[in-house]
Amino acid sequence: MAGRRTNAQLSIRLVDGPEGAYLNRRFRGGSGATNVLSFPYEPLPGVTDCDLIGDLVICAPLVVREAREQGAPLAAHWAHLVVHGVLHLLGYDHSDTIEATEMEGLERHILLGLGFPASY
Repeated sequence: MAGRRTNAQLSIRLVDGPEGAYLNRRFRGGSGATNVLSFPYEPLPGVTDCDLIGDLVICAPLVVREAREQGAPLAAHWAHLVVHGVLHLLGYDHSDTIEATEMEGLERHILLGLGFPASY
């Protein structure tokens, strides 16, 4: 995982369902929109000092629908997806049980620190 950062920059792009589905298909081979996509920054050769960690793409209508379906406060669901996406940008993943447990623990800790209920 990335070391502790004191500065970081990222962009967050909000998209609709069709664009979310297109990006998911193009970059992940998935079908339909997904709630958040993370694109880690890959520095150019010779660039060693950069605060940019990457880009997040969030499908706004899907976030609203998921929050409603889960009975979750909308702001809390937005916060969860941003935290989840940023952890991906920092190198965390949930492709196996051990990684998922670590990532979910970090998400809970960060969300509670921001004043949101833990999602898990």
